Amino acid sequence: MLLTFYFKPDLSAGSFRAAALVDAIVKQLPENGSIDVITSLPNRYKTFSVDAPEIENSGAVTIHRVPVAAHKSGLLDQSRSFLEFSRSVFRLVANKDYDLIFATSSRLMTAVLAAAISSRKKTPLYLDIRDIFVDTIGDVLPIYLSLITRPLFGFMERFAIKRAAKVNLVSPGFEQYFSSRYKDKHFSFFTNGIDDEFIEVSRCKATSKTASRGVLKVLYAGNIGEGQGLHEILPELAARMYGKLFFQLFGDGGRKEILKSRLESRQIDNVVLSPPLSRDELIKEYQDADVLFLHLNDYDAFRKVLPSKIFEYAAVGKPIWAGIAGYSAEFVRSEISNAAVFNPCDSDDAVQSFDSLTLEYRYREKFIAKYGRREIMEKMAQEMINLLKEEN
Repeated sequence: MLLTFYFKPDLSAGSFRAAALVDAIVKQLPENGSIDVITSLPNRYKTFSVDAPEIENSGAVTIHRVPVAAHKSGLLDQSRSFLEFSRSVFRLVANKDYDLIFATSSRLMTAVLAAAISSRKKTPLYLDIRDIFVDTIGDVLPIYLSLITRPLFGFMERFAIKRAAKVNLVSPGFEQYFSSRYKDKHFSFFTNGIDDEFIEVSRCKATSKTASRGVLKVLYAGNIGEGQGLHEILPELAARMYGKLFFQLFGDGGRKEILKSRLESRQIDNVVLSPPLSRDELIKEYQDADVLFLHLNDYDAFRKVLPSKIFEYAAVGKPIWAGIAGYSAEFVRSEISNAAVFNPCDSDDAVQSFDSLTLEYRYREKFIAKYGRREIMEKMAQEMINLLKEEN
């Protein structure tokens, strides 16, 4: 069983990762092997809806998509959606037996749900951890809420990690946190990577229409939430770069309205907020941009992460302008050419760093060869198959 809250065709880092992993597992499945994917119907963004069947069969793979309530990326409505999801998942698996349970988890609870099922069925568990939720809520939530919730989530994290036979950490920046708390665990590090769609277009060179008018097009695509902190950096940064840069944002999230309000209050008109796009449409927008923008809020928890967006940005070949710190900043500086890193939420540093970019297309051949998603997922799938054989 493969458990993931998001799966294709939903727009999510977890969705793309899980889909690539399923493809890799299918190639290595033992004879008569099968995979049950249990996920939700597309719900990542309220402004991006796409139809998908609740049950889909394709060879050895059966996908069960659970209906969940629409949400606006707030903590309470996402919690309600996940409770609905959990109840449905328990019903789906009640009379089923599995040789291995796998879960990819960003906000911890998918891992906890998988651990509960694993414990109930006495089935080996492989966890793929994409975030340190206990760390994140300590930074994001108000202090009074953090004091209440952090011990509870810490307990649930211990339950999930200790239950797992194998744990993968998506970012090597997570290693110190987990190794210091779970000394008996040996962790793998299969990172995010570049999907085939981006590898195929990596050699395609395109020129932005705005560049010819003397105004450079800066593009951001992804979530617009507290974690990204765009509402903290963009109003000031866009104002300072007026006449030089035009910002195009494609996405949605819990802080989009705050960002919109702050832009309007300062009468900033060189930032355009647009709904999320499908991958095919987004690739065209990437090719039309002059610079690709990335930002994480100035929280200690985000110094350990490695955003999945980095990989597709790098493959496209455009200059990358990133407000990040910690491990992700070290990674970009050491692995990606023609990328400027600045301190999160620091418009002075952002303006200064922009001048270090070379405004040209660059084919990052070594990076693409090293971080192709297919190869990374094939190695991860092999580790899962090996675990299945060991445990059975």
